[in-house]
Amino acid sequence: MELPEARWREEFTYDAPVLADRSVRVVFGVGSLYRIGGEAAQLGCRALLIAGPHEDAAADVVAAELGPDLAGRLRDVAQHVPTDLAHEATYRATQLGAEVLLAVGGGSATGLAKVIALRTGLPILAVPTTYAGSEMTPIWGLTDAQGKTTGRDARVIPRTVLYDPTLTVSLPPQLTAASGMNALAHALEALYAPDATPLLATVAEEALRALAEALPVVVAKPDDLDARAHLLFGGWLAGWALGSATMGLHHKLAHVLGGTYRLPHADLHSALLPQVAAFNATAAPEAFTRAARAMHVGSGRCVGQALFDLATTVGAPTSLAKLGLEPDAVESVAASVAAATVGNPRPVTEADLVHLLRAAFVGNRP
Repeated sequence: MELPEARWREEFTYDAPVLADRSVRVVFGVGSLYRIGGEAAQLGCRALLIAGPHEDAAADVVAAELGPDLAGRLRDVAQHVPTDLAHEATYRATQLGAEVLLAVGGGSATGLAKVIALRTGLPILAVPTTYAGSEMTPIWGLTDAQGKTTGRDARVIPRTVLYDPTLTVSLPPQLTAASGMNALAHALEALYAPDATPLLATVAEEALRALAEALPVVVAKPDDLDARAHLLFGGWLAGWALGSATMGLHHKLAHVLGGTYRLPHADLHSALLPQVAAFNATAAPEAFTRAARAMHVGSGRCVGQALFDLATTVGAPTSLAKLGLEPDAVESVAASVAAATVGNPRPVTEADLVHLLRAAFVGNRP
């Protein structure tokens, strides 16, 4: 199966096989938001719009396109999807008689739609405004006082995703930088996943190439729509890679840290990624050789350093301490992750985790 190579400059539609028995319809291109009425109608007649306050402009367009088919709107979204918010949103969807969920925004909006879909079976149409990638995955998450619970279920994969690069132009450079690093984490970990297929490896490598090339340009020139499209193309591929692969140590660390300490999701991925990449590089030489080729660096052993340098260049976080993590959390997180079953190319001990987390805490270059 061939990818739509380097087609961020033109409109296209594509059926991406995220799972063996489930594809996602992808509609990509400037102005694709205005196709939402027809795309939503293929999934259901009464649409519940899920979009936080930051997405008011896009949400107004969606509401106008839907007209009488708009059943209601949820404006409360939150990172890591708190359970009380999920309960209220599911109740609203049921009471309004929603037939389709429209998630407009980043991972928080998509995550809330996924939990509603998990509980009701409703289809999702997602419109991403960041590079989070969750719109292409069967992964859902919920957070309560005990921490974050995640799972995989085909019911939560959006049926259709509309990628409109114009919706990302208003994303501030700092958020763009962290979101782009988040997407890089998805692609890199998919590249060395134990269940990576030749197609998935190609998807992940192309994602790394697009993200590494476009991210510095977008941060330097936020209104460069061509670069935004290039970066969004990479974000789509990274999300596809994330959805099709088993995630390893990096994502386990991110879930424990994010769910327990409520650290910002994309920033957290950015701070962890260089350290985990450096830790795993020697244990997955083929994957890291492909990563080095995509990122235009000398060798697989240099990928962790290159990711740290990229984060520094674009102003993305490299230190867990600067995100608000307390020093005494390092040992607790290391013990929790060491006790879990984590698929990773390199065996990891609790002592390894303490060393890795301390480096990420301070923000040392690998």
